[in-house]
Amino acid sequence: MAIVTLTTDFGLTDYYAGVIKGAMLCQNPNLNIIDISHNVKTYDIVQASFIIKNAYKGFPEGTIHVISVNNFIDTVEGYLAIRYKGYYFIGPDNGLFSLVFEEKPEEVYHLNFDANDLFLLRNIYAQAVGHIVNENPFETIGTKALNIQERITLQPVVSKSQIRGSVIHIDNYENVIVNIPEVLFEQVAKGRTFELYFKRYDPIKEICLYYSDVEVGETLCLFNSAGYLEVSVNLGKAASLHSLKIDDTIQVDFLQRVT
Repeated sequence: MAIVTLTTDFGLTDYYAGVIKGAMLCQNPNLNIIDISHNVKTYDIVQASFIIKNAYKGFPEGTIHVISVNNFIDTVEGYLAIRYKGYYFIGPDNGLFSLVFEEKPEEVYHLNFDANDLFLLRNIYAQAVGHIVNENPFETIGTKALNIQERITLQPVVSKSQIRGSVIHIDNYENVIVNIPEVLFEQVAKGRTFELYFKRYDPIKEICLYYSDVEVGETLCLFNSAGYLEVSVNLGKAASLHSLKIDDTIQVDFLQRVT
């Protein structure tokens, strides 16, 4: 049974996601359709890319990931079907995929469509999914894409004794995720102690393993399941408590080793 996931900014109160699911089931009634999220902020491809980048590998190879965020025909360069490391991806050519993939995809195709189609998203996604699950040659799904839209996100600024990162995601619990992966942190730290600064609050000086490592209501930092640095409050809301928002600066200073 083929698996198809959906990640969209449709929300949960309208019929849009349901219509697309129905159209895909008309192509193949045996699909296993799984919602990753329909609560991506409207038009926010950075949030969408963060979600799908950290979710897609959790599914079996061969899974088809459909991403529909900021996808209106007057704001995108078209629609893409992509094969990458054993997975399939379908979505708008608006720069989103350049934020998801760490390497160049093996195969990328522009999907053919009629811009005057009143049910464009329903039809284009359903037809592309049907093409794949019905085992048609992938290279016939569309026209080979020579280039796709690219987006550049803020990268941490690194020196020998400091990393200046930024907030890239705030989850439903208002945990604040920073664009500092654990591997980078360890490479720069080299075993040194550190102080983590944001806004005008007192620095955090220790990496926790669990939220419960501190008292309820206290602030901590840890590396989350995706491997990114996270600022949290045990049983609290870090973003609200500390007035943190997307793109805010998080600075980590590494101290000289005490001899």
